[in-house]
Amino acid sequence: MALARAKLIAVCLASTALGGVAMPALAQDETAGADAAPLNDGDIIVTARRRSETLQTTPVAITAVNTAMLEAKAAVNIGDLQGAAPGLLITQQNSGAQAANISIRGLTYADIEKSQTPTVGVVVDGVTIGTNTGQLQDVFDIEQIEVLRGPQGTLFGANTIGGVISITRTKPTMEPGAKAEFSYGRWNTWSGKAVVNYGDGDTWGVKLFYFHNETDGFYDNVIRNVNAGWSKGDTYGGSVLFKPAGSNFDAQFTIENVVQSFDPVVSNLANSSEVFCAFEPANECNRNNTTDLYTTFGDDAESHYRAPDATLQMNYDAGLVNFTSITGWRHSREKQTQDFDGSSTDLYYVDRRQNYTQWSQELRASGNLFQGFDYVVGAYYFHSKYDLTQWSRVFGFDPTTPPTLFDTNAQHVEGRTESYAFFGDFNWEFADKFRLSFGGRWSHDNKKLSNGFAGGRLIDPSNVSADQFVPVGSGDASFSKFTPKVGIDYRPNSDMMFYASWSRGYRSGGFSPRAATAETASTPFQPETVDAYEIGAKLALFDRRLDINLAGYVSDYKNMQQNLTVPGGPTGNQTITGNVAGGALIKGIEMDASLRVTPELRITASAAYMDSHFRDFVTCGAYAGGPVASNSCGVGLVPFDYSANNLIYAPEFTSSLNADYSLPTSFGRVSLNVGWRHISPYDEQLSAASLTPVTDGSGNATAVIVNGNDSRVRTTTQDLVDVSLTVDFTLDNVDAYVRVFGRNLTDERTTTHAFTVAGLWSFGMALEPRTYGGTIGFRF
Repeated sequence: MALARAKLIAVCLASTALGGVAMPALAQDETAGADAAPLNDGDIIVTARRRSETLQTTPVAITAVNTAMLEAKAAVNIGDLQGAAPGLLITQQNSGAQAANISIRGLTYADIEKSQTPTVGVVVDGVTIGTNTGQLQDVFDIEQIEVLRGPQGTLFGANTIGGVISITRTKPTMEPGAKAEFSYGRWNTWSGKAVVNYGDGDTWGVKLFYFHNETDGFYDNVIRNVNAGWSKGDTYGGSVLFKPAGSNFDAQFTIENVVQSFDPVVSNLANSSEVFCAFEPANECNRNNTTDLYTTFGDDAESHYRAPDATLQMNYDAGLVNFTSITGWRHSREKQTQDFDGSSTDLYYVDRRQNYTQWSQELRASGNLFQGFDYVVGAYYFHSKYDLTQWSRVFGFDPTTPPTLFDTNAQHVEGRTESYAFFGDFNWEFADKFRLSFGGRWSHDNKKLSNGFAGGRLIDPSNVSADQFVPVGSGDASFSKFTPKVGIDYRPNSDMMFYASWSRGYRSGGFSPRAATAETASTPFQPETVDAYEIGAKLALFDRRLDINLAGYVSDYKNMQQNLTVPGGPTGNQTITGNVAGGALIKGIEMDASLRVTPELRITASAAYMDSHFRDFVTCGAYAGGPVASNSCGVGLVPFDYSANNLIYAPEFTSSLNADYSLPTSFGRVSLNVGWRHISPYDEQLSAASLTPVTDGSGNATAVIVNGNDSRVRTTTQDLVDVSLTVDFTLDNVDAYVRVFGRNLTDERTTTHAFTVAGLWSFGMALEPRTYGGTIGFRF
C-alpha cells in the first residue's frame, strides 16, 4: 500500500513540472464547427472526434504524435509509441503477422483468432482494422497518430472499449518531391524506404511508396546453430488525390500490399509440473523468463503473409453541411508453421492456413445547426469473413497420419461477421464558457461460425475444401446495443479547460473457434460492456511554454469475455470463450506534459497510475484433482474463483521522460533525443499459479480457488533508455540527414507475450534486447 501511494504521489508531482504531448502538428484543411478556438503558433490539430479541433480544446484524454516526434525517436512501427501515451502498452506476438497486443487503461485482447475483435481499435485513414493481425503498422509515411484513451464507441464503433489509435498517413503533396532513407543496425537489421510525390500542384497528385524491412533475428537456436526470429517484409503501393478546380470536392484513393515472411520462434518455458517436461532434455526445462528466453531449441518454422488493402475517401463541402464517405477493403492470406513447444523434442507442431477479408463503408455529415452547436452524424457498415485450417502434430507423429492422442489430424473453421450502425455526436455551447458534448451509437452485429474435424482422414494442405471435414457444430447469433456518451467542459479562458464525461463501450459477442463439441460450438458468448467515468483538465501555463493534461477515470467492466478450459473434444479438454458476470473495476490517474525550456530544448513526460482488480470472477472449469460434488456447472465441472488474479497487460505504474535538444551549427542542425520509459511488472495471461480446492464433508470438490496468475507470464520491471542523434544538413539544394540511434540501452530482458497451456507446456516471446544502428536519408 505504501508503494502504491508513493507512485500516486509521483504522478501528481510530475504533473506540476511538465506538460503536453507532441511537437506542433500540421493543421487539417477543414474545421467542422464555426466556434473552434483560434489557432496559435504551435497548436496541435487533432481529428479524432471526426472534426478538426485543437488538442487543448478537445474534452477527451488524447495524445498526438506527429512525424517529427516519430523521426526523433527513430521509430520503426507503432510499437514504439509505448510510453508516448499514459496507460498505453503495445507488444508484439509472432503467432500472427504484424500482430499486436494493445492495451489502454488495462483493457486488451491478447489473441490472434479472427472470430473475436480487438478491444483497442487501430484506424488507418478512417478504416478500422478488424483483427489483431495487421495492426503493427510501419510509421515511415505517417503524418500524425492520435491515441484516444477510454471507450470510443460513439464515433468508432462496437470494438473500441479500451480506446483507439488513429493513424493518418501523408497525403499526396501534388508537387514533385521525394523522401527516402536507409537504416542498418544490430543483427544485420536493415531497411530501405521511399516515398515519391508528383502532381500539377493544384488539381491532382500521385504518391508512390515502398518500404523494406529485414533482420536476422536476436534469438540463438543452439540446436540448429542459427539466428532465430528472422523476418523480412515489403510494403508498397500508391495514392491518388483529385481536387477538381473550382469545386468543393476531393477524393483520395489508396492501394497497398503488405508481404511478410518471418520465423515465428517461441522460447520454452515448461517446468516440471507440466507434461512436456517429462519428454524434454533437462536443460530445456525449468528455465527463467528473462535471460533464458534468448536461447531456443525449436524446429525450423516459417510464416508467410500477404495483405492487400484499398481505401477511397471522398469529401464534399456543400456549405452548410460537409459530407464524407470512406470505403475500405482489406484481405489477408496467411500460411504459418510453428513449433509451439519450443524444445528440441518434437512435441507440438502446427500448420495454420487462413484467409480473411473485410470491407467497410462509412458515411458522415457534419456542420453547424446554429451558432455554438456543431454535429457529426453518420452510418456504418462492416462485413468480414475468414476461414482457418489447422493441422497438429503431437509427440512427433507424422502429420499425414492421425496422432494417437487425437481422432483427427486437422480442424477447419469458417466465420462471418456483418455489422451496421448509426451514430451522432454533438457539441452545444449552452452558456458562456460551458459546452455540452453528447451522442450515441446503435450497433447491430450478426456472427456466424462453423467448425469441423477431418475425422482421421488425410487432408492435402494444398487442396482443402470444407466438405472434407466432419462438422462439429455451428452457430448463428445477433447482438444489438446502444452506447451513449455525455460530457461537459468549462473553459474559463483560452489557456484552461476542465471536463467530465461518462461513456459506455461495447464489444460484440460471438462464437468460440476452438470449440470441439456441438454444444460449445453452437453456444455464443455474450457482449461485454465498459462504463467509463472521467474527469480531466488541460492547462497551458507560463505563456504556453508549459502544457499539462490530467485525467482521472473509473472503468466498470461488465460481462467480460475470457478464455475458459472445459472438458470435451478429441483431446479431452477444449478452450472456449465465456462471460464473467462479476467483471472488473479499473481506476487510474494520468498525466502527460510538455515544457518548452528554450527554443532549442523541449522536455516531455507522462505518467499513469492504475488500480485494477477482478470482481467476483467465478466461472466453470474442468477439475482433475479428484471427485467433484454436484453443482450448477455441470458434469465434471466446478466453480473456479479467479478473483485474486491480476488483469492482464495492466501495469500498476508507467511513466516516461523525454528530452529533445536541437542546436544549429555551421554544417547543419544537430538534434539529440534522450528518452526513458518505466513500466512496472504486469501479467500476460489469465492462468493459475496454483489451485486450492474447497471440499465438502465427503472430500468432493465444491469450488476451486485460483491463487493468482502463473509467475512465468509476468514481466519484470522495465526501465528502457533510448537515444538518437540526428544531423540535418543541405546538400545541393536537397535536405539530408544522418542519424545514429540506440534502443533499450539498459538491455532489459523479459517477455512480450507468454502463455501456459493447461498443464501441458508453456512458452514465451522476448523483448528486443539492446540494439543500435544508423540511418541516412534525404527529402526534397
